[in-house]
Amino acid sequence: MRPTIALFATAAVLATGLSATPAAAAPAATTAQTLATQVPRDLVPARPSPTDVRKALTKISRASDGRVRLGVIGRSNEDRPLRLASVGTGRTRLLYVTQQHGDEPLGTPAAIRALWALGVPDTAWHRHLLRRITLDIVVQANPDGAVRNQRYNHDPSATGDYAEPGVGYDINRFHNPLTPIADNPVPESRAVLRLWHRTQPRIVVDYHMQGRYLQPDGEETTASVLWPTSPLVSSRAVTAGRQLTVVNYEAMTRLAGANVTRYPGGDYEGIARNAYGILGSASLLVELSDLPEDQTELQIRSAFVSMLATAQTAADGSLWRVDPARADQIPARGPALPGALSTLARADAA
Repeated sequence: MRPTIALFATAAVLATGLSATPAAAAPAATTAQTLATQVPRDLVPARPSPTDVRKALTKISRASDGRVRLGVIGRSNEDRPLRLASVGTGRTRLLYVTQQHGDEPLGTPAAIRALWALGVPDTAWHRHLLRRITLDIVVQANPDGAVRNQRYNHDPSATGDYAEPGVGYDINRFHNPLTPIADNPVPESRAVLRLWHRTQPRIVVDYHMQGRYLQPDGEETTASVLWPTSPLVSSRAVTAGRQLTVVNYEAMTRLAGANVTRYPGGDYEGIARNAYGILGSASLLVELSDLPEDQTELQIRSAFVSMLATAQTAADGSLWRVDPARADQIPARGPALPGALSTLARADAA
């Protein structure tokens, strides 16, 4: 079954504040239209500091009358809190993670907007949705890297594979489920792994950023997506990840105007996309391209639409009726854009 705009009409309404066309509007979306929901864009800057994140989450929790619940899942090497925000009480658990790489920030403002959109309004539609899912978001998983605008966490003693000596570790290489958590040298990764084991989420989505890439048709890639590819992932989890990939591809393409491609990711089991697939979740990587500043809002909106579409289709069950074979029709990402200035143009960055 190919997902239709109707599945994601609510996400579009919440993302843009505009009405969907009558033909596209499912009953839930029609309800959402009447809300005229406008998510504030000034909750945090596009590249928020840990202080910005704390203030925004506190504001949302208060505005939601506690429906958005705040917590801390651990501490960074510099003792900054690793912040968790949760909304919903349903049996289907979802986990989103943003900014594991400190210089890849745009998933964080998208997550904060999604928390407002799902948690602050208290309508019949919201109550219906949130009785069916519980969404946990690790907001800015690498605060030490964020304050330095660097990929790695901050650990001058870091050594070995996937480390930059004197700088820190690449957090997104240390989710290996085959390694005992107590032996993991990266506190941020340990915290996310422990959260996974505590909550057993059915869905995990990890938000990153990539460089700039050009497609054969001359259009620039604005986002890339990929399911788990490790040979250790069960066929069932691969199928679920591919279904999740299709949902996100359709939502970002149709509703956010994104040009979405298939990310050329590797098979290493320590990458979150693979690790949580090995553990049995429907797992997905979303990479937002590092576009010029005047397109930042497009990128934040793309991630926001991804987050809401995932939540809505998980809640109504339509996600699991998607044809996973459609994932193969997502175009491969093209070559790096010649002359593009980006610090993120790295091969297999996530």
